[in-house]
Amino acid sequence: MKELNLPKIVDLSELVPREGAQHHEKFISTDAKVWMVHAAIDCGFKRLEATNFANPRRLPQFRDAHEVMRRIDSEARKGVEITAVTITDRGIKEAVKARQEGYGPDRILNMMSTSEAHNLRNAGLTHDEHWKRVKEWVDLTHDNGMKINGCVSTIWGCPIKGPMPMNLGWEFAERFLEAGTDDIEHADHDGQATPDSVYRYFTEVLERMPDPSKHVFHHHMTRGWGLANVLAAMQAGIVRFESSFGGTGGQPANFVDDTPVPGTGSYYYADPTQAGLVPTEDLVVMLDGMGIEHGLDVDKVLDTGKVVERILGQRLRSQSITTGRIPRGSTGY
Repeated sequence: MKELNLPKIVDLSELVPREGAQHHEKFISTDAKVWMVHAAIDCGFKRLEATNFANPRRLPQFRDAHEVMRRIDSEARKGVEITAVTITDRGIKEAVKARQEGYGPDRILNMMSTSEAHNLRNAGLTHDEHWKRVKEWVDLTHDNGMKINGCVSTIWGCPIKGPMPMNLGWEFAERFLEAGTDDIEHADHDGQATPDSVYRYFTEVLERMPDPSKHVFHHHMTRGWGLANVLAAMQAGIVRFESSFGGTGGQPANFVDDTPVPGTGSYYYADPTQAGLVPTEDLVVMLDGMGIEHGLDVDKVLDTGKVVERILGQRLRSQSITTGRIPRGSTGY
C-alpha cells in the first residue's frame, strides 16, 4: 500500500494572543491576552506570538503590548520562544526597548509583501525602501539578543492586486535569509493558495533552501482550504506551521469598541470574520489522528478553544471543540 510522504513530527506555533486579537472589534483586556499566552504554554506550545508593537493609534487593540510582555510569567516562558510582530521601524525599536528592559520578545517578525501595493498599505514602504532597512533591522535585533523572522506575504495572491507570481515568494525568502534573518514565514494572508500550488511552491522552496527548520507556513482559511493546504505543505517537506485558536485573525480591525480607527483601511472581504488562520483545535486533532507527533495536550487544546470563544464572545470556526478528538475505542452508543 502506498503511503503519503508525511513527517513524523511537526513544530506548531500558536498565534491567538496576537492574530486572534488583531481583527477583533472589541478591546480584549490585558488580563485575557495574558491568560491566552499562559494557556497556550500550558497546552505545550514552545512557540507563540504574544503581541504586536504597532502604532496604537492605528491598531489600538495592541496599546497594551508592553504590559502584555511584562506580565508573561518568567518561569512559564522558559524554553518557550515568544514572538512579537514588528512591521515598522517604530515597532522594532519598541521591541528592542522591551528587550533591554528585561521583558521583551525572543523573536520579532518583520513582514514584506511581494505586492508593493499591499506593502505600502501595511508597512508604509516601497520595496526599495523596505529592503534598504532590512540589514539594519537584522543587526539591531541580533545585537539585542533576539531572533528575527522575515515574513513574505501575498505569495499566492494579494487582496488589492489579485494573483501574484509565486516565484517572488521564494526570491524574497532568499533575500531575507541572505540579509541574516533567522527563519522565513511563508504567508498566504489572503487565502488564495490552493493545495496544488502550495505543494509546488514549497517543493521549489526546499530545493533552493533545503533546511526545513527555516520555513514556516502561515495560511489564512479565507476560503476553507486550510487543512488541505497544511497536508500539501507537509507532503512537500514543511514541518513548521502556525495556527490560531478558533480560526481567529485576519486584517487589522478598523473599528474598536465604539470608535472607527485607521487599521489598514477598508476591509478586503464581505465578511472579514471569516479570514482567520487554520483553527488550532482542528489542526491538532487532525495531526493526532494521523499519528504525527505535535507535542501538545489535545484535551487541553480543546478546552482552551472553548474558553477563547467565551473571551471573544462568539462561536468561532473550530469544528473539533464540539465534535471532539477522534475516538480511540468504543464510544458506548
